[in-house]
Amino acid sequence: MLDLTPWRKKREVPRLKDDIDELFDKFIRNFSSSLPEIFGGEGEIWPSVDVLEDKKNIIVKAEIPGMSPSDFDISISDNILTIKGEKKQEKEEKDKNFYMMERQYGTFTRSITLPVEVNEEKVDASYKDGVLKIVIPKKKEGKESKIKIKVK
Repeated sequence: MLDLTPWRKKREVPRLKDDIDELFDKFIRNFSSSLPEIFGGEGEIWPSVDVLEDKKNIIVKAEIPGMSPSDFDISISDNILTIKGEKKQEKEEKDKNFYMMERQYGTFTRSITLPVEVNEEKVDASYKDGVLKIVIPKKKEGKESKIKIKVK
């Protein structure tokens, strides 16, 4: 006789989606980092992001050095956090030949589906030591909206 294991649809489907999203993000990150070499132009920046959860909040940390708080455009719509920005080159180096140029400049957009419903009205964002930290309070039931978030 076969043993049957109950399928926990509510838990397994989001976990499978998260695993697929993570694999896709890794593929895109690896591919996009080589775009300037392939096409000879500027590619998009793909900031590394951590998403964690505690009892009260979803916390998103994005590693984006060399920017200021006013360089970010952050919003939440339909439970999707979107972080946009542009990292500009400090100044053009004229009459100099680069032996190596690894730092990345350009625009970026990261859209992150949040794992639970959140309270868009009470989001806190800060930027320190090259890390953008966004703290988003959880809520049980939410309504769809789009809120602009100011970075301190």
